[in-house]
Amino acid sequence: MADTLDELRDTLQQCIHCGLCLPVCPTYELTRRERSSPRGRISLMKAVAARELEPGEIFAKEMGDCLGCLACQTACPAGVDYASLIETARAEVETRGLNDSPSRSFWRWLALEQLFMNPRALRLAGRMLRLYQKSGLDRAARRLGVTRLLPKSLRDLEPQTPRITAAFSNELIEPCETSTSPPKHRVALLTGCVQDLVFSDINRDTADVLLANGCEVHTPPLQPCCGSLHAHNGAPELARELARRLIDLLPPERFDAIISNSGGCGSHLRHYGKLLAGDPAYAARARLWDSKLRDIHEWLIETGCRPPLAAPQDAPLTVTYHDSCHLAHGQKVVRQPRELLDGIPGVTTVSLPEASWCCGSAGIYNITRPETSAALMERKVGHVIGTSASHLATANPGCHLQLARGLADAGSPVELIQPVTLLARAYRRESLT
Repeated sequence: MADTLDELRDTLQQCIHCGLCLPVCPTYELTRRERSSPRGRISLMKAVAARELEPGEIFAKEMGDCLGCLACQTACPAGVDYASLIETARAEVETRGLNDSPSRSFWRWLALEQLFMNPRALRLAGRMLRLYQKSGLDRAARRLGVTRLLPKSLRDLEPQTPRITAAFSNELIEPCETSTSPPKHRVALLTGCVQDLVFSDINRDTADVLLANGCEVHTPPLQPCCGSLHAHNGAPELARELARRLIDLLPPERFDAIISNSGGCGSHLRHYGKLLAGDPAYAARARLWDSKLRDIHEWLIETGCRPPLAAPQDAPLTVTYHDSCHLAHGQKVVRQPRELLDGIPGVTTVSLPEASWCCGSAGIYNITRPETSAALMERKVGHVIGTSASHLATANPGCHLQLARGLADAGSPVELIQPVTLLARAYRRESLT
């Protein structure tokens, strides 16, 4: 990854300003401003790289307003690597201190440099948050007005704070598990950060699906963050450090595949080669890592997923599927989750209009840009309700949380679920048939 826009001039010049990115860009759709489109943002980056524009408030705002959904990258006929451009532009904003304030600096330091650099600290924070939630202190704090001490964006989101799970992934999954001898494949399972704290049951489901398909599953009990949060928010050096830690923890030469079950994390994880290209000690290993990284749905289809012999529940399910932006546009995994859903007995799938349109989660976008995030969430929820599906499937923790909140706010009974969970439930029920 380049450190400055100067080093990406060739990539910037690839943009032919055709405008095919405009119809797929959520922020352009909402604002109809050229500068709020991928083409417009690239023009701003070009001007900065050419020293024709001094980065200021408008530049910082537009780089922050971008969702980073990468729909433009899918639509682009010239193959512009917009992901690298927006990450580098955001790093430029941070280097120049264009968004600095005491409050922002504190929260950024706490999140990026402390919690998400130290998995033990993150789990400790998770346990404290769970105690806060289970004890009723969260409700008391709202009644007494203590939450007014939080920044407005966090204060507004605090009532929707995700419920922390009772057991983290290391309490549910052994470091090494296998169900067949000899196993067909040796894989490593990444447990993530939010996924570990909030959706550890989905990590267990992922392990069970891999076991049902003849894999020996290695899951280190304490895993560092993948670094996607840092890379997307202008902290590339921290992202590089975390990439090195993961490569050391899970040497890619030891596994047939390294499995991710989070669309956003996976998109970043499979580009360690680019991230560490300038590191002589890690460049070759990072390229090997990229070649081994697989999304769980991609891996199952690639290796021949065993069709379940049972349905996930007695009653039939009608499921519609929402594409995680980084799974669809970043990893190009679109067909595979749908194929897996179609192969589960008792599951009927229905198409979701604008299935690959961003839901507004986009990492921490619902904190930094809550109004835009809410508008996109409402648009997506309207489409989901219109399908009359009983369940909405997705494959990213951020999307899961965002859409669960949106459906609850709309009073909808649609249940959020992940394809791998439906598969795991079906496999577990095989003994009952």
